[in-house]
Amino acid sequence: MDPRQVTASDLVGCRYRYVQRQHFPDVPPTDSSVARRQRADAELQAMLALLPTRRGLGDGRRKLFLRVDLPGADDPDDAELSTLAAIAADATLITGAVFTGSDAGHRWRVVVDVLVRREDGNYAPVIVSNHRVARPDKHSVMQAVATNRLGLSRPLEVGYRPRHHVVDGYRLGLAARALAEIGRDSGRGGAIGQDRTTVFLTDTAGFQPALTAALEAGWPIVARRVKECATCRFWSRCEPELVAADDISLVLPGDKARDFRQGGITTVTGLIDARAGEPSALAAAWRSGTPLLRRLAAGAVTGPHADVEIDVDMEAYLDHGAYLWGAFDGADYHGFATWEGLGGAAEAENFARFWDWLMTRRADTHAAGLTFAAYCYSANGENHWFRSTATRFGGRRFGRVVVPELDEVDAFIASDEWRDVFVWVRRHLIGPHGVGLKIVAPEAGYTWADEGFDGEDSVHTWRRAQAADETGMRARATLLRYNEDDTRATAAVRAWLRDGAPGVPSAEDF
Repeated sequence: MDPRQVTASDLVGCRYRYVQRQHFPDVPPTDSSVARRQRADAELQAMLALLPTRRGLGDGRRKLFLRVDLPGADDPDDAELSTLAAIAADATLITGAVFTGSDAGHRWRVVVDVLVRREDGNYAPVIVSNHRVARPDKHSVMQAVATNRLGLSRPLEVGYRPRHHVVDGYRLGLAARALAEIGRDSGRGGAIGQDRTTVFLTDTAGFQPALTAALEAGWPIVARRVKECATCRFWSRCEPELVAADDISLVLPGDKARDFRQGGITTVTGLIDARAGEPSALAAAWRSGTPLLRRLAAGAVTGPHADVEIDVDMEAYLDHGAYLWGAFDGADYHGFATWEGLGGAAEAENFARFWDWLMTRRADTHAAGLTFAAYCYSANGENHWFRSTATRFGGRRFGRVVVPELDEVDAFIASDEWRDVFVWVRRHLIGPHGVGLKIVAPEAGYTWADEGFDGEDSVHTWRRAQAADETGMRARATLLRYNEDDTRATAAVRAWLRDGAPGVPSAEDF
């Protein structure tokens, strides 16, 4: 691919990546990026296998059907010509289509996973997304068609509402522009989300204003640190630029420094000299390599406590489902895992076993006249999968265990017995690199067995863990060990907070 060609992903997140690609086209992708690409390719192939290859029973002999599978991005020189030839042949389905175009002085390129010919002879682009592109909603209506009937069946109305993701909209918008150039745009497009069996349809005109604005916005001329920098292949090139400029984003990434920049403060040194409270203290801490500070006016550091304490951590595969619920009771780790496919009985039964264990410990504690608390570090993920699992499977019974209904889960989440340690940490501590568990726990004296293993690694490892061979067994052991470490680290942070977070200086000293 020509590094000067803009893709949809260049228009979201850090736009300086596009600039760096022009400067350093030979910088290889990171290992994580390669793994994500492999995962996406596998997901795409699985979806393509669901598409029809011929008329089905009952479609009638008069219903013409032609599927053309193109090499797509693997053969960039021939890809667009092959796409146009397949359209000229009125193919029903075209996979791996490629278009290029030009807007606002920028050449762009888009790969369309599937083009589907509609009854009027025009085409609708369909993309495969790793996002969940729609959610059930009895008050909303969308059009959808089964993936295995794409190009054969008319769409049906379903009770779903769309979930918009900017990069998906840009992909569909670019494809619609290319089709309009050759007079074959239907004005419709589709997205296949994490439920690969369904194509959800939408109008593409609504994506065009934002796409135009994004293309006309131009490109930054200097680096600025943002969240994506941590996993970007160009970080080794950008970091020296930022350090040389003493850029304020090294301490306050993204838009966090907007007010200071507007006030003329653009460097770390300027922020330190401004004596602007905690932001200036963070800048001084960054300069000195100090990972954590006690917040100004936060009072004495403390942490939550109960007679019986359970630390919980969950692992999920993208938005497909939660496959591992782990708990540390102060003495032993208890891992509840399924290595089968998610979204069905295996996931439901696994959660039911975990929930039964947790609620039994809770009931036994109450019966003994003691106080109980379950903890996690940043509850958003756990709360989401508590509620999602109960919504999908509530009431299903597996032997003596049953999946809780949503109202039971909501009552527990809202109770004083479900506590987010992250809330306590943020109340008392700040740090130039944040206050995530991987930053705070080492200050509390805890280290992970698998140094550097993170949530992205767990996603890739889960795919290997589904195999029943030796590689799969090793992957399962790794995920269980990683999850156990997260629960034990949470417990270590709690104890450390209760001791007053020894060793952490006050922001007043910086």
